[in-house]
Amino acid sequence: MQLIFEFLSQQWMLAGAWLMLALMLFYHESRKAGPTVSNQELSDMVNREDGVVLDVRDGGEFKNGHITSSVNIPLKDLEKRSVELNRYKDKPVIVVCKFGQTATGATKTLRAEGFEKVFKLRGGITEWSAANLPLVK
Repeated sequence: MQLIFEFLSQQWMLAGAWLMLALMLFYHESRKAGPTVSNQELSDMVNREDGVVLDVRDGGEFKNGHITSSVNIPLKDLEKRSVELNRYKDKPVIVVCKFGQTATGATKTLRAEGFEKVFKLRGGITEWSAANLPLVK
């Protein structure tokens, strides 16, 4: 630990540059992933703006419980099947996964395909069910 502090004190400009680079990378990646929405915001988008819920979990998890009228396209198939979502390009698309982390990859894919209103559900289906919100089986 002493060596780390000694290095940082002697090479403070280098350490500062690496820290800034890491922060810029984190900021850039988080902006590409798009914003997150809460359970309430998801409901509002679906009810008021005709938003669509895209569930990127595999078929087995989807069948065990999903948000009403959500579309299931597993993440591994999203690039091949993204054309199925073209009719929703002008509507909010809320991406749902198990914990809210896998959805980041899907939001990046959709943004690359030209979708502008792409969001991910904070906490995923786990947080949705923990709030005792309805799931369809």
